[in-house]
Amino acid sequence: MYTTLKRFLESKADFNSQELDEVYAHFRVIKTKRNQILLNYDQVSRHYYFVNKGCVRLFTTTKEGTEITRYFAFEGNFVTALPSFIDQQPAEEFLQTIEKSELLCISRSDFYKLMTTLPQFAKIYTEILELGFIVAQKRIYGFQGFDALQKVKWIIQNQPQLLVRVSNKIAASYLGISPSTLSRIKSKL
Repeated sequence: MYTTLKRFLESKADFNSQELDEVYAHFRVIKTKRNQILLNYDQVSRHYYFVNKGCVRLFTTTKEGTEITRYFAFEGNFVTALPSFIDQQPAEEFLQTIEKSELLCISRSDFYKLMTTLPQFAKIYTEILELGFIVAQKRIYGFQGFDALQKVKWIIQNQPQLLVRVSNKIAASYLGISPSTLSRIKSKL
């Protein structure tokens, strides 16, 4: 159950078996259905999730009802509505599984407890934040000047599993293009 998390933790920092057991003790397993909402818009985020199997996305909707996807977490990644998790204010996005998923869930209080008691865990959190920032910046600045074809090529190069595992509608909401444009481009590649 914790094999993927163990590989992730050990790849990032040195943990002895007792420390790993302490980390595992704070997580619980959640099995979800496809398209299950983990956090609604305007709810306060009180959990951090590690994706064992499946995929979770963060998205919001416009006033017109159009979905805009901000982030995908596949196996081996952590995910939450981070601004809400940190400041305990209502989230401005939804957290949803897009596949039947197996998640490891840790409460906010347990998460911060591990941060203060295990320096390695704090180091991993810093790495998660830094990597997330870098990916977001590359996507934002790259996408600003990209046309639809360049966006799809960027996804193929940087997040290839996305176009294989995510519907065209959801992938298009991440790319900022229409589903029909995405279908047309994919058929030509």
